[in-house]
Amino acid sequence: MEAFYLIVLVGTILVLVAAFSSLLAFRFGAPLLLVFLMIGLLAGVDGLGINFSNFPLAYMLGSLALAVILFDSGFGTSLHSFRIAAVPAITMASIGVVLTAAIFAFAASLLLGLSWLEGMLLGSIVASTDAAAVFFLLRIGGIHIRDKVRSSLEVESGTNDPMAVFLTIALVELISSGQGSSGFNLELFAMFVKQMGLGGVMGLLGGIMIVNVLNRLPVDRGLAPIFVLALALLVFSITGALDGSGFLAVYVAGIYAGNRKIFAKEAISRFQDGMTWLAQIIMFLLLGLLATPSEFPSLLLPAVGLALFLIFVARPIAVWLSLLPFDFTQQEIGFVAWVGLRGAVSVLLGIMPILGGIDHAHVYFNSAFIIVLVSLLLQGWTIKPVAERLGLIIPPRIGEVDKVELDLPGRANHELISYRVIRDSPVLRGERIPRWATPSLVIRDGRSMRYQYAGRLRENDQVYLFIAPGYSRLLDRLFASRAPVDEDDADFFGAFAISPSRPAKELDAAYGPGLLSVAEQAMSIGDLMTYRLGGRAEYADRVRLGSIILIVRDIDEHGHIESVGISLEAVEPATRLPIFINMREIAHRVRDTLRRYRGKPVPAAPVPASAGPAEKTEKPIDGTPAANASGEGEKRP
Repeated sequence: MEAFYLIVLVGTILVLVAAFSSLLAFRFGAPLLLVFLMIGLLAGVDGLGINFSNFPLAYMLGSLALAVILFDSGFGTSLHSFRIAAVPAITMASIGVVLTAAIFAFAASLLLGLSWLEGMLLGSIVASTDAAAVFFLLRIGGIHIRDKVRSSLEVESGTNDPMAVFLTIALVELISSGQGSSGFNLELFAMFVKQMGLGGVMGLLGGIMIVNVLNRLPVDRGLAPIFVLALALLVFSITGALDGSGFLAVYVAGIYAGNRKIFAKEAISRFQDGMTWLAQIIMFLLLGLLATPSEFPSLLLPAVGLALFLIFVARPIAVWLSLLPFDFTQQEIGFVAWVGLRGAVSVLLGIMPILGGIDHAHVYFNSAFIIVLVSLLLQGWTIKPVAERLGLIIPPRIGEVDKVELDLPGRANHELISYRVIRDSPVLRGERIPRWATPSLVIRDGRSMRYQYAGRLRENDQVYLFIAPGYSRLLDRLFASRAPVDEDDADFFGAFAISPSRPAKELDAAYGPGLLSVAEQAMSIGDLMTYRLGGRAEYADRVRLGSIILIVRDIDEHGHIESVGISLEAVEPATRLPIFINMREIAHRVRDTLRRYRGKPVPAAPVPASAGPAEKTEKPIDGTPAANASGEGEKRP
């Protein structure tokens, strides 16, 4: 009995130390997940002396923790983000993982003396990005990038784990059975289709089940988050028992449940946040305790070399080939390639060769552990500087918002939201609250009063409003502080602004011909951009038309483009080398090369007559004075 209390005491102390260390990590910008991992290492057999070597238990607990993290990742992913990023993200999560493992295998066979199939196994172990690390850095780390890029990274990190798990298990079985590469046959392909198919179908059915149980049964509000967590793990376990991908199923269930109207959603979200933090801490601590640093020196140099090869060669090539058909810029593909953080999933998969009884299995685990450490050290500390260096940080649309969403009893068809009035917010400058929002209460200097009797709102007032579900983001602008002014905004949003209602054929006349098809020439500029962006535009989205770039400067509350910027200067490439360019850019370069070969002139980017800093007032497409902005003035030849 004393041993039980001792284990609980040590475990509690480690969790508390990890939780307190997060304060220091936030303060100094250290990769938080690396801190958790290092605490486990320091407490382990070569540190404080805690001898934990139960690999099956670690794999079981780690898998449960990963299921919790993936469900929360899906729960927090909007359906819109999934739609705009699904195809490129799933391409990276499937083809990209296989390519990464295959390219990595050659380096592993050279540096570690493994066979190609064994190198492929190690490559599969470290091929997937860590969902916890990516979601933490992008959502909490304050990195504001284009929505399509951010969503692609998040969806990729949530969907590439099932592929890595499948490859790892399949290769462990092939190597342990001695079949070698001849084992890659239709049976293996059928197993892959079954696992992923069952994972997707069971995830969708599980999401439907979660929503219906919460909305139809008289569940107590305090029990609602417990029901959701238990049902999510039920989906995970049943899918795995049916030989499907439980990780894919729980992620899909989270996406479905998180995008439906569900009882006590705010309470569930807060509970999931806490459970995800706990799952991350437990998983990283356990894997840190499992490692034996005294075994690292013999593998240190080749493993570090493999980590650098993975970061600078295998992952970039795999990402580039996966994203070739999609309209990502060179900078964006380079950034996606860099955000390939390895984490607990790779260390967790490193346990599989040990459980499968493969010879020299600890080589896989220790190599994966060192690769994860290098990845978190090198990439985890540099994500934001790399994004800034590549010019991908978009200026904030609005400033700080102090908002709290409150749960209402029962299953109400409206929401209660509270804002603290911030200095310089539009509501302090006299802007009216929309009619669809009903202010009910104002708390001022500790006293509560009805909104009707509060008079003009003051700074630090706490305002409570009833609104229709899903409209809370439309109020953010009204209660937000002013967005900080950035001197580089003009570089990001283009030389001048134009109206999205103007005819798109003016662009073809001014900067063409041949920029647009006949059907596109009949559209407005705003409709053209929306069409090119797949049906919906987001703030800071870009559309390249030949030598010009159209940028979404602002959108209205209905999601329509409100202002468009034009950039007339070529975007500085991420590198002068012909890498990270998409198929369209390759076609342009081939066309220009053929024109040079035939002695024909290559069209250059036009320079406007009045290309100056960005202004709030609209300027014409042809660069003429504002008086001719209607389009009736003299056209540039």
